[in-house]
Amino acid sequence: MTRPAGPGEGGDGSDDLFSFTEERAPEPPAERAARGRRKLLLLAGGGVVAVVAVGLAGALALFGPIMAPEDFDGAGSGPVVVEIVPGASAAQIGEILVRAEVVASSRSFVNAVERRGKAGSLRPGRYRLRRRMAASSAVDLLLARESRIRKRVTIPEGLRAAETVARLARGAGMPAAGLGAVAARPAELALPAYAKGTVEGFLFPATYDVEPGTTPRDLLRSMVRRFRRAAAHVNLEAGAAANRLTPREVVVVASIVQAEGGRDGDYPKIARVIYNRLASRAKLEMDSTVMYGLGKHGIVASHAEIKRDTPYNTYMHPGLPPGPISNPGEAALLAALRPAKGDWYWFVTIDPARRITKFTDKESEFVKLREELNHRLGQH
Repeated sequence: MTRPAGPGEGGDGSDDLFSFTEERAPEPPAERAARGRRKLLLLAGGGVVAVVAVGLAGALALFGPIMAPEDFDGAGSGPVVVEIVPGASAAQIGEILVRAEVVASSRSFVNAVERRGKAGSLRPGRYRLRRRMAASSAVDLLLARESRIRKRVTIPEGLRAAETVARLARGAGMPAAGLGAVAARPAELALPAYAKGTVEGFLFPATYDVEPGTTPRDLLRSMVRRFRRAAAHVNLEAGAAANRLTPREVVVVASIVQAEGGRDGDYPKIARVIYNRLASRAKLEMDSTVMYGLGKHGIVASHAEIKRDTPYNTYMHPGLPPGPISNPGEAALLAALRPAKGDWYWFVTIDPARRITKFTDKESEFVKLREELNHRLGQH
């Protein structure tokens, strides 16, 4: 069978990679005074400067019970970029914002956080804020997704694991070698048991936000978590049992559907062709599996390539290949669980550019469709 050139676009989900717990109140004055001065990072107007956080315990202890903490009014003006480090408490974040002239006092910021009950929602990262903001406005911006400066990378459906790693490296600004090394240690990635220790098929295609401090392990684990969420959404394990398949076999079918498919509407028909062939004990004869086994890409396997024996050569070996051949999206997973009804036994993507695929249950018609494709590709 043939597949269209290029995978479909990625999903529209995104993953938040970090969270941490904030303290509900500033440290006791004695502990704050003992700690003394600390160095914090501040990115002001795009440039990095060192700031020294001076404990405010004395001032808060003296004036807190008597008067409300100092605060600015309004939404502020003038851009400033602030970095919140992992593990920082609300009081520590307040001190960073004071040094950046974002808020008037750490106490006003802590109070605003506590009033909203959002201490556990503050996350590390770099944020675009404004100078001289009311503390409540600063909290609102820190909680707004659009204020956080992040890298975003989209992984399309149908990429192989190696291609996924390469695209992640480019988009996230991470070394490909580091990502590849983590992918080669799948035991660290919390894969489902039916993955059998391989990442192929389980690095879910979606859009991912990459926060400062994200590690290759964090990012790949995030992709596996997204696969688990998609699998739960389509009820993968129960659906596999209903189709008398294992969950892994469903992922294998979905990966072929994804690699061979042109349009989402064709996916259930392609799945039906696969199941019809399996039911009749015929070989699948999928070009996409042949090319995967050879480490190649292409929409049509040549006669010489079809004769090359690999475990993924479904012209030579009956049944499904030993593992997934791509990382399928949710539409392909759903098609593998809910194939269309029909007697189709063959399909050909006769126009890869427009992703037009035709299906048939007659071998003579399949031969004509194949000839039409070869003519279009200039193969006579």
